Order: sequence, then structure tokens, then C-alpha cells
Amino acid sequence: MDHHEHILVVDDDREIRLLVGDYLKRHGYRVSLAAEGRQMREVLAGSGIDLIVLDLMLPGDDGLSLCRDLRARSDVPVLILSARGDSIDRVLGLEMGADDYLAKPFEPRELLARIRTILRRTRTLPNRGCADAARRWRFAGWTLDGTTRQLTSPEGVVVALSGAEYRLLQVFLTYPNRVLTRDQLMDLARGREADPFDRSIDLRVSRLRQKLGDNARSPKLIKTQRNEGYVLAAAVETDP
Repeated sequence: MDHHEHILVVDDDREIRLLVGDYLKRHGYRVSLAAEGRQMREVLAGSGIDLIVLDLMLPGDDGLSLCRDLRARSDVPVLILSARGDSIDRVLGLEMGADDYLAKPFEPRELLARIRTILRRTRTLPNRGCADAARRWRFAGWTLDGTTRQLTSPEGVVVALSGAEYRLLQVFLTYPNRVLTRDQLMDLARGREADPFDRSIDLRVSRLRQKLGDNARSPKLIKTQRNEGYVLAAAVETDP
């Protein structure tokens, strides 16, 4: 079966790199290989990549640094591999924007299943289009500055946001008046801290409503669509 998706495997262990590459090819994926960050960037510059399998321990720039840099300029999904199974490494990887984390040694079948899950999820995500170019959003009297990450109230008061709250609000502002499922919010906000994210997205929405002064019992800005998700009910203006 030809999936057409193009996967980039980045690992300095030649044996693992070739093993993963051959296994994915046998299951219908196009595969490119890289041993470190420089080669990874060269492949990305010349090919359309649908997902990156990224080893954590690499010569030069490590996987966490590469993942952080990738997320600053790209939405390509990242699955991190690591010989270290420490929970702190997993949390750091996910906070840097990785979509999943798999400890070595691993079963190729589990890697394949996780890749399929990530690709299936990302196919359902709405297209950001040119919205990522926005640097300032104005809505319902509020202003969010994408450079300073400051949220300013209609009264001119600066409201502090955590990183997770900022990312979630940015997603809502990118897709105003559109119902977003919990899975879509999870993926677009890049913060998969649980599997399948249990109720933490609801907690983040609740905290964000508090910051916006949005009544939890009868919200006017971030509304709940029963059995569907959430929607930002406001007109949004953007500045490049």
C-alpha cells in the first residue's frame, strides 16, 4: 500500500537508522535518512516532509534543540526517540513541541502504529494558511501581541499568560468562530502531555476563560459546543 507520506528519520546510530528506514519503506512510506542536525536541515530544505522521527541524543545540536527550532518555523509532526526513558526527558520533549515520545529499545510495530496515529490526526487539522504570519490579534476589546506574548485587556491592563495558555489562545484566534475538537486543540497548541490528553484541555480552557474574565457558567467568548469542542465567538482582526 502506498501511503505517499514522506518520513525523515534522524538518528546517529546507522543500524537503527537503516532498520527504521527499511521497515517504513516496506509499509509503503517514502523515507529519507539523516545522521545529525545539519543533514536534517538539508533534507527539509529540499523535500516535503510529513513527519520526522528524531533521536534525542545526537552529535552537535541535540534532539530537543532541533525540535524547538523546528517548532518555531514549522508544523511538521515530530516523534522523538530516546535511549533515556526518564519522565523528565519525555516532558521536555513534549513541551518543546514534539507530538509523541518513544523510548529505546522499541518494537518497530509500535513505532509504525504511533506514526500512523500522528499522521491520521494531522490530516484532520484545519489549514493554518497565512494566519501564522500574524503578529497581533485584536478581539472583543482585547489585544494579544505575538512578539511579547502579552495579553492586554480592554482597560489596558496586561494579563499574564502561561506558555500553554498563550498557545491555546493563539489557536482560538487563528480559527475564530470555528468549532475545534479537543484533539484539534491539543495538536494545534502543541502540548500533548497526556494520552489521549484526558481532561487537561478542559482545564486549560477554564483557566483561559478566567484570564479573559469570561463567565464559566455562561461564557461569551470561548463557548462550549456539547460533544464537539470549543469555539471562540468573536470577530478577530490581525496585524502582520
